[in-house]
Amino acid sequence: QVHLAESGGGLVQPGGSLELSCTASGSIFSINTMGWYRQALGKERELVARVIAGASPEYADSVKGRFTISRRDVQNNVYLQMSNLKPEDTAVYFCNVIGHFTNLRSFNSWGQGTQVTVSS
Repeated sequence: QVHLAESGGGLVQPGGSLELSCTASGSIFSINTMGWYRQALGKERELVARVIAGASPEYADSVKGRFTISRRDVQNNVYLQMSNLKPEDTAVYFCNVIGHFTNLRSFNSWGQGTQVTVSS
């Protein structure tokens, strides 16, 4: 089993910044993909950013130039630095990690979500 612990959400004014963090723990052998998704009220969950091992980060067009994703493989951490936040960034943000357990079975795990609210 893999547990994802998220932190860093909250209320911020438009133009402000927040950083989300996620730590994966459990019987992890390897991690291929670490990413962030978000789901606004009444909308479907959408990809915000992700990093696939050995590849460049991918971003949704709506956050390019404002958000930066980074990962620290040694500690199984992934971060999302968000700047110049807009009211339309308001959503619940979910960490997603894809990899393999120590028994080499694959996993695709989700965090519990953290609320980000951008409002004046």
